[in-house]
Amino acid sequence: MTNAQLTAVTVSMPSLGENVPEGTVTRWLKQPGDHVDADEPLLEVATDKVDTEIPSPHSGTLREVFAEEDTTVAIGDALASIDTHSESTDTAPPQAAPPKIEPVAAPPRKRPVSPLRQHADGDTEKLPRIRQTIARRMVESLQTSAQLTTVVEVDVTNIARLRAQHKDDFLQRTGVKLSYLPFFAKAAVEALAAHRMLNASLNADCTEVTYHHGCHLGMAVDSDKGLMVPVIRDAQDLGISGLARAISDVAERVRTGKVTADELGGGTFTLTNTGSRGALFDTPIINQPQTGILGTGAVIDRVVPLRDPDSTWRISVRSMAGLPLHLLRPPHRRRGTLPRGSQTPARNGVHPQPPAVSR
Repeated sequence: MTNAQLTAVTVSMPSLGENVPEGTVTRWLKQPGDHVDADEPLLEVATDKVDTEIPSPHSGTLREVFAEEDTTVAIGDALASIDTHSESTDTAPPQAAPPKIEPVAAPPRKRPVSPLRQHADGDTEKLPRIRQTIARRMVESLQTSAQLTTVVEVDVTNIARLRAQHKDDFLQRTGVKLSYLPFFAKAAVEALAAHRMLNASLNADCTEVTYHHGCHLGMAVDSDKGLMVPVIRDAQDLGISGLARAISDVAERVRTGKVTADELGGGTFTLTNTGSRGALFDTPIINQPQTGILGTGAVIDRVVPLRDPDSTWRISVRSMAGLPLHLLRPPHRRRGTLPRGSQTPARNGVHPQPPAVSR
């Protein structure tokens, strides 16, 4: 005879990425008494790096919650228990039916408490943990090292023409919109090979610097939950097409909440798209322990005076953009460290002969 029986299964805090020892429960998506399917989101958890949903490992009924919202739980510790249905084979002779027991009502659901506190002077709400972490780390970055911002204006007319010629075909072929960002990313990665100090990291007390062989490009992506910087590994191996796909993929993963903590670490240089909101330039803050971050301003068409090879002047409409580079200010210059403005590739335009889009 086959009988169905309930088995209580404990749901533990799963691994949330390398060097992430704990997570904070921000919201339960199910309440005791609710049915939950296997792999269905059960709760939301926040860490210093990312907010993520924890799926249920089994199908069943949520019996008990061990960690209330805003509770910090170590990796491997219990979060909740789920009653699952399992079948067993009973070969013993049939016995008299047990006395009927009335079902026990499920615990009442907690009424969600609004995070917004209203008062006479306005409304107040608690910042999510990730936004608290961002604010703390930005202040720590400025306190850790002396930083400066240098801004150059670049002529990207050739890139604008190339993009206009290929963007429709590129979208149809790859399903990804061709923006200016992969061109800026390609130019930055190539420039980093000549300026190793910007593709480097400092130790905690700023006494040693590590120069990285490969470029793991961080892409600053804003989302409803806060700013995150997913990393494109070995960006030096990608062409324009590969960078466009990678940038689109990491941005989508951040905005849909699918990015993992491991994808947010290990960057060696960061790119932030200041122009996405129409800004000409800003002063981005270095993502420690990196040594530099490049902003990409909005591309605008404006009238620019140009000098021809015969030294005559003419007026032309050009596509221009500002590139603010925020970097560490060293006590002295060394060979191969910081680029002089006149030597920066961007001074003469980003890729005067743009790279192929098909790569």
